[in-house]
Amino acid sequence: MKVKPTPSPVFPTSDQIIELASKLGRTLTMEQAQGLNQYLDLLLQWNQRMNLVGPGDWKKILGDLVADSWLLADFLKNLPLPDAPRTVDLGAGAGLPGLPLRLFWPPGTYHLVEIRRKRTAFLLQAVAAMRLNRTVVQPEHAEKALPTLAPLDLCLSRAFLPWPRLLELVRPWLAPHGLVLIMANEPPPEPLPAPWLLQAMYSYPSGSKTRYFWSLAAAVISR
Repeated sequence: MKVKPTPSPVFPTSDQIIELASKLGRTLTMEQAQGLNQYLDLLLQWNQRMNLVGPGDWKKILGDLVADSWLLADFLKNLPLPDAPRTVDLGAGAGLPGLPLRLFWPPGTYHLVEIRRKRTAFLLQAVAAMRLNRTVVQPEHAEKALPTLAPLDLCLSRAFLPWPRLLELVRPWLAPHGLVLIMANEPPPEPLPAPWLLQAMYSYPSGSKTRYFWSLAAAVISR
């Protein structure tokens, strides 16, 4: 039985990215479109060799995954964060939401924590190609990286751990007014486990589903 070769990916142009983003309700600058172009090109190339984001063309990736990043950027701009926050992204994987996010939300330092060697190599190449400032790849386990990066103003991750375990892991390393950002497919439960308080929430449609951002703060931070 002859195995069909994997078709080569179709790479977008910056103008095509601008056009599709406009249809999705987002106006991009040329600089942002060029950064996304670099990211999508690399992601499609690497995705042929390893499963970074699953099957899908650039249009699906932009609409299903990258769009989360620009919506998250808008959400973060309204949170009570310092002017130059220290942010950690745990289990950064394919760089979602972090790498596109930095095109739309560049303040402070952003640390992409990822222990898997091949994914770390992808992240390093993408950060360089996209020319992202103050964006650092940390090739370490989260448990080792967090103490060295503390105190953290913001911690987020996408499917790194179930959110109750994530909160337990990061709480000792947050700054006194630090926040944890949860990306979820459901609204936050009521009540949240002590000492966590819902600071803000945003929901948005994604295909047939609704996605949510939760911003959580600890009422009391103990060391």
